Amino acid sequence: MNLRAFSLRRYLLAGILLPVGLFILLNAVTLYRKTLEAVNTAYDRTLLASAKSIGEQLDVHGYDEQAVLRATVPYSALEAFEADTQSQMFYKVSNLHGEVVSGFSDLPRWRGKIATQPPYAALVDFYDTEYRDHPVRVAVLLQPVASPDGRGMAVIQVAETLELRQRLTRRILIDFLWQQAALVALIALVVLLVVQRATRPVRRLSAEMQARPGGDLTPLDAAGAPRELLPLVDATNEVMSRLAHILEHQKRFVRDTSHQLRTPLAVLKAQVQSALRGDVEPRQALREINDTVERATVLANQMLSLAKVEQLRQQTDAQVTDLSDAVRAMALELAPLIADKDIEFDIETRPAPVLAHEWMLRELARNLLHNAIKHTPTAGTLSVRVLADERTAALTVSDSGPGIPAALQPRLFQPFSAGDVRSGSGLGLAICNEIVRALGGSIELENRENNRSKAGLDATVRLPLAENGS
Repeated sequence: MNLRAFSLRRYLLAGILLPVGLFILLNAVTLYRKTLEAVNTAYDRTLLASAKSIGEQLDVHGYDEQAVLRATVPYSALEAFEADTQSQMFYKVSNLHGEVVSGFSDLPRWRGKIATQPPYAALVDFYDTEYRDHPVRVAVLLQPVASPDGRGMAVIQVAETLELRQRLTRRILIDFLWQQAALVALIALVVLLVVQRATRPVRRLSAEMQARPGGDLTPLDAAGAPRELLPLVDATNEVMSRLAHILEHQKRFVRDTSHQLRTPLAVLKAQVQSALRGDVEPRQALREINDTVERATVLANQMLSLAKVEQLRQQTDAQVTDLSDAVRAMALELAPLIADKDIEFDIETRPAPVLAHEWMLRELARNLLHNAIKHTPTAGTLSVRVLADERTAALTVSDSGPGIPAALQPRLFQPFSAGDVRSGSGLGLAICNEIVRALGGSIELENRENNRSKAGLDATVRLPLAENGS
């Protein structure tokens, strides 16, 4: 079926009228049979009355086997039983041996038998046959005949053509079909009207969507919508909300990228021009250019990581990953930085399976450890703990740095909120925060105090354990 050509009206009309039509057809066949049976029953009474009327005009001489039947039955005697000129009646009177006494001698001889329980209080049998190339209905009456001169048994056959019966049956059937056709037409009209009214909210929502300007992703108004449409409206609003979030994230990414990369590129250009003019020594100029390129590279990688977090948030193919494995892998990767600053490093992990993309966990651990290494003084201490209870996995990174400045605390997780712009871009914690939010967890930063002096910072991330993990 072509889905573009799918029509609710056609679907309902076919789904309703087809079974109704089949039922009417079956009902018409049943009605025709029952009507024909009722008509036969009514007209069979007339045939029986005709046979009895003929039996009253018989005479007999002799008894039993020697009985001789006599009949003087004019054809006009049957006219009283003929309903109209369209049907004809024929009769034949014979004895039990088949010898014709009166009537149409070519009427086929009766060869049936009387039922054990006849439908009427008489020795009568009814059957259908053909006579003179016409279908006829025949009544056979075994009529005892008695007179002062004898006693015998007569076989009276009365046949009638079926035109009248068939015409009456057809008339009843045609009247029935006309009534059913009117009923089907009424059903079709009601279906069309109901569908037209029921789909009015859909057309209203469609017109509202078409009239919207490009980029308008505000939720649809479900007021007045039928209850059956509410799931569709809610699902559409949910999709539009996700699209609006993605669009806003893309706009913010483009805006931040263009703004943040403009500064290092301008600095790099100025450094190159200064080196070309000979304002600084070549080696110093190269060192300055290298530092600028490194900061720009870190910034670009972090911004791409921030964008990738949003991309993975929309995907549903996350798998169970051990947080401990990701933390240990990142600790091993950053080991040279730890060694360069002669940091006393301690790590303790326990199995902590969470439902997440492996890249997210590694990036989370990378940024937390990198920030901690950067702010830990030379020969300082740095510890990492991964623990798990029945529901939550907890990652804690504790450094011995200066902690969080009070001025920075209200905007800790906002992008580009570094305390020292010369030492970072301010995206590390923003990336961590976006990853934790995407995984349904939480992140906290807390200064540690020892003897009223800041003794470092604890960064604690809590993530829900995977349901099938233990």
